[in-house]
Amino acid sequence: MAHLVQDLIYCAANQVPGNDALIYRNQKKSYLDLTKDIESIAGGLLDIGLSRYERVAIYLEKRIETVNCFFSVALAGGVFVPINPLLKPDQVAYILTDCNVSILLTSAERLKTLADVIPNCRDLRTVLVVDVRDRLSELPRLNIFRWEDLYSSSRITPPSRTIDSDMAAILYTSGSTGKPKGVVLSHLNIVEGAKSVAQYLDNNSDDRILSVLPLSFDYGLSQLTTAFYVGATNVLMNYLLPRDIIRIIESQSITGLAAVPPLWIQLAQLNWDSVTTLRYITNSGGAMPRTTLDLLRSALPATKIFLMYGLTEAFRSTYLPPEQIDKRPDSIGKAIPNAEVLVLRKDGSYCAPGEPGELVHRGALVAMGYWNDKEETKKCFKPIDPRQNGLQIPELAVWSGDTVKMDEDGYLYFIGRRDEMIKTSGYRISPTEIEEVIYATGDISEAVAIGVPHPVLGQAILVIATPKARRVLNEEELSSICKQRFPAYMVPSYFDIRKRDLPRSPNGKIDRKSLFIEMEHIFTDDNK
Repeated sequence: MAHLVQDLIYCAANQVPGNDALIYRNQKKSYLDLTKDIESIAGGLLDIGLSRYERVAIYLEKRIETVNCFFSVALAGGVFVPINPLLKPDQVAYILTDCNVSILLTSAERLKTLADVIPNCRDLRTVLVVDVRDRLSELPRLNIFRWEDLYSSSRITPPSRTIDSDMAAILYTSGSTGKPKGVVLSHLNIVEGAKSVAQYLDNNSDDRILSVLPLSFDYGLSQLTTAFYVGATNVLMNYLLPRDIIRIIESQSITGLAAVPPLWIQLAQLNWDSVTTLRYITNSGGAMPRTTLDLLRSALPATKIFLMYGLTEAFRSTYLPPEQIDKRPDSIGKAIPNAEVLVLRKDGSYCAPGEPGELVHRGALVAMGYWNDKEETKKCFKPIDPRQNGLQIPELAVWSGDTVKMDEDGYLYFIGRRDEMIKTSGYRISPTEIEEVIYATGDISEAVAIGVPHPVLGQAILVIATPKARRVLNEEELSSICKQRFPAYMVPSYFDIRKRDLPRSPNGKIDRKSLFIEMEHIFTDDNK
């Protein structure tokens, strides 16, 4: 039974040692091979001085070495910190400094881009480099080693002193102040998350899961841990174009695929006729537009679609069973196995059915807090009244900041994020509700509704959208459609129709924050 992160691999190696654990391009690693790798690397990490709880950052694209490092660090008693490979040097340096990273794994090419910033990362002492073709670079006060050198260690990894409540990883997520926050995950968080997801997706050792999301994203990391929990195969992919994903699904007989809404919007436009092996697909990171959902259901009639909701601070909270989609297509479902999701008022009391309140998650998946950030931790990880009479110690739960409501049957419906809600003329408006109407036209590829400064309304509603190629709706047509569907206070005041794709966050979501900052400056200046 798996208790620690590395146990996911050891348990699978005991059950299905010859199964492919990882496939990357023309490389394959069986579970037995993977156990040997992580033991060798863990020994090498101990040789170069890794101490218990020290942070090891990984700044690489998805590849075998990336995954090996995660689990080797865990086996050696350290904490792994995946860094999104799309981040720029200053952003990488912020993370290295913020969580006091002592060891960094990266590539020779990436190390060159970091040369100007990592000397300022005060706790960094060692850099491990893959793909070394020439002489290793020298950087002041840093020890630099080839990744391959770790395999030569003769050290036997000692029995783990780690317990499941110890921290295992730090994942960085966007913060309300503009700086990312490090969410600290325990071994228990990660293992229980894998177990829960594998249970409702009905994963098994015959599954072949395609990993297209960044491994620095909790949703992306979940593809690894869920596969390893059941001894399935994880196929790593750094795709360039959405159609490349279709090709690898065919060539690798993929049975499971996870993506975020902007990617599903693109994938839904493609031809899926040759895809026959896909058992399920999942969506998280935002609501999937109804038109996109309908396209995918039509293109993949034999594929189960799981609509999910999650946040890094609790990994995953809810899922909608595929059989409920026709009845409740707008629902984010019920709590995942071994979690409880509550809808609470500000004072902590329970909301009535249909009453909007804050989504609060309790259970084994609640993270350990934000690294080195007491104030933000207090805002998100707050006590709730004990669920059992007689308990004297308050329980910490994750207060998501998301507004939801629950129906009479216990199904949840997303209304909006506290920091994304638009307040106009005294009304609080959900951007999602407006975006769904825009998507329903069938002529819009991407849409975002945001609130912009307005001297009378407080905020006016602005819709930024990109049209599909076959037809371009103009502002008047979109406004007319909204007037037919919404009361006057919900009709957008402005439309910005763009021919280019909307900006993305490093995790592939539409970057609402950058769009808001861009448009806030424009409208603030216009109103002066």
